[in-house]
Amino acid sequence: MTTATTTGIRVLLADDQALLRSAFRVLVDSEPDMEVVGEAADGAEAVELARSLGVDVVLMDIRMPGTDGLAATRMISEDPELSAVRVIMLTTFEVDEYVVQSLRAGASGFLGKGAEPDELLNAIRIVAAGEALLSPVATTGLIATFLKQASALGQGGTADDDEAAAARTARLSALTVREREVLVQVAGGNSNDEIAEQLVVSPLTVKTHVNRAMAKLGARDRAQLVVIAYESGLVRPRVE
Repeated sequence: MTTATTTGIRVLLADDQALLRSAFRVLVDSEPDMEVVGEAADGAEAVELARSLGVDVVLMDIRMPGTDGLAATRMISEDPELSAVRVIMLTTFEVDEYVVQSLRAGASGFLGKGAEPDELLNAIRIVAAGEALLSPVATTGLIATFLKQASALGQGGTADDDEAAAARTARLSALTVREREVLVQVAGGNSNDEIAEQLVVSPLTVKTHVNRAMAKLGARDRAQLVVIAYESGLVRPRVE
């Protein structure tokens, strides 16, 4: 473990390959507005360091020995004391069930390990600002495709997944009618301006509804709202 002090974006690297961590450290530390404050070789250590170092963003490998990146991300997202921590999943896979699971677990998005340096640095800045790395449009397509494939194969979720989905469905009852309408629009990948036009309200009103829905549903960003809308059954993937 290595630590540092910074006034910019505090980044934690979680990957079992030391060589990759070193490469990421050099890249991140070369930027004036961010700095690596710690390194973890597995998910359990990543969670521990996220709690102790005041981390803003975690670059988390999906596959690590022991506690993997998915489990670690879930632990971070479920810890109230880490509500400000954002996770970017690093994967050798482009679009598959691991990516969907990372979004379910609470990640703000994902990047392939072969991403360009500028793309990685930009991703860190985006999620540190509280935005979703993966756009709602991309998330909508990804979730819909995954659910259709799972349905076609007759695959259900795990008991834990089913429990979580049931909990999200129950929480939908806390939403007002208008908040549900806005959630459906968000799940369709629409921007606040587009939703405002559809519902004949102001963009500021839409933003308020989105923020309230996020708070009630425990969503960290708009991408998470899309996941919840599909997982709860409020919105269903189109059958082509």
